[in-house]
Order: sequence, then C-alpha cells, then structure tokens
Amino acid sequence: MKITVLTDNNSLIDQYYLAEPAFCLFIEEENRRILFDTGYSDVFRINGEKMGIDFSKIDTIVISHGHNDHTGGLRFLGDLKQPVDLYCHPDTDEEKHYEGLDISSPVKFRRLNDNFRVHLSRKPVHITEKLIFMGEIERKWQKVAPLEDDYLEDDSAMVHVSEDGIFIITGCSHSGIINICEYAKKITGKSHIKGIIGGFHMLNNEKLNREVSEYFAHQDIDVIYPCHCTDLKAKIALSRYCPIEEVGVSLKLEI
Repeated sequence: MKITVLTDNNSLIDQYYLAEPAFCLFIEEENRRILFDTGYSDVFRINGEKMGIDFSKIDTIVISHGHNDHTGGLRFLGDLKQPVDLYCHPDTDEEKHYEGLDISSPVKFRRLNDNFRVHLSRKPVHITEKLIFMGEIERKWQKVAPLEDDYLEDDSAMVHVSEDGIFIITGCSHSGIINICEYAKKITGKSHIKGIIGGFHMLNNEKLNREVSEYFAHQDIDVIYPCHCTDLKAKIALSRYCPIEEVGVSLKLEI
C-alpha cells in the first residue's frame, strides 16, 4: 500500500504545495486508486495534479466523517466520468453544527453524478482484500465527549491488514483514537499496530493527552503519524511513549 498526503494543515519544508486545515490522502492498494477524505476545498486536487496524479483514474473514495474539512473537496470532482465507489457511514451527509456554525458536508450524496456508486455501511467493508473500511466504531474502551449537538456516530477509519500487523488510517478520530485502535484489532484479529496516520482529535486537552499516552505506552506500535487535529502538546506527550514522525502535504509512505 502506498499513501501520499494531498491535504493537511502543514506542507513539508522545501515542498511547495498548498496546505489548509483539512485532510486528504491518496492511497494506492491492489490496483485501487483511493481518496481518503477530500479536504475542505480544491487544494487536494491542485496538489495532486501537481504531483502527477491522474484523477480520471480515481476509482474509490472513502469518507471518514461528514465534516466539511473532510468532504468539501467533493465539490471539485464533478468532472469525473469513470465509475467511482464511495464508502461511508449512513449518517455522513446529515446536517452537523458546532457553536452555531454549519460544518456539514456541502455535497449531499443523492446529488452526486450517476457514476458515483454510494455504499453506506455501519459494518466493516473490504475495499480490497487487505484494506477495510471500519464502519461504525464501537466505543467500548474510551469515553468520548461529543461536540455540541453532534454525536458523530459516522466517524470511521480504515485499517490495512498484513501478516505482521495492521496499519490504521483515520480522519479526525472523533470516535476516540483508543476506540479506533481497539476496534481495528477486534475486526482483524491482529494486535501489532505497525502504524497510524491521521488526526487524533487531541486539541488542548491534557486529560486526553495523558489517557492516550498511557494507552500507547502499553501497546505494540511501531510508529505514529499524527497530524491535522493533533496539536503540538499532544504530539510531545505521545512522543514519550511511541516513535513519531512529521506529517505534511507531499509525505509519501509505503506500507
């Protein structure tokens, strides 16, 4: 599996791409060309085309949850003519508000062109033999305080399975990064976490920093790539217990 960061809050130094407070990955796995989230604007497409990605060959989109900084880019894919499978939780394009602001997906799935085949699932779904959309994350291991009037049951993630462990791909982890890790282990039967990339939703919360750090300290994790909605204090706390790498637009990983 190959992963390229198309949108993140940061761009890697000396790599002259655009950044925005949003998230999008380009994933190549078993001949599938996948967008995981689409950022807030057309930044993901501007960066991707500059990197040489042919969007006419995208065949799959996975949406982690229905906030506009992960779905806004859907507005800029209307020119795609090829069949595109879109996977997400059934509640993803329902209205969402926070502190009086509308933070919903600006694109309703029923208005997508006919070439978009929407797959709504609360259950895990195999995108490829090794790559799984996790569906509705069970919240048995970590208590998660919801946003105002927004319980975000649609927040999901993906997990890639190999013989030596799992690699987790998450958007914002509103469902709780501990819950995501434990549910990934549950549905795959694997305990070794080779890596995690994405937003951990750890922002100005010392209690959460301690809770997740303590959890990571007792896990078998090779490396983490926290970004997007993970602040500096959280990264510093996690780095004491787990190898951590910098993330930004243009980062490329091969799993």
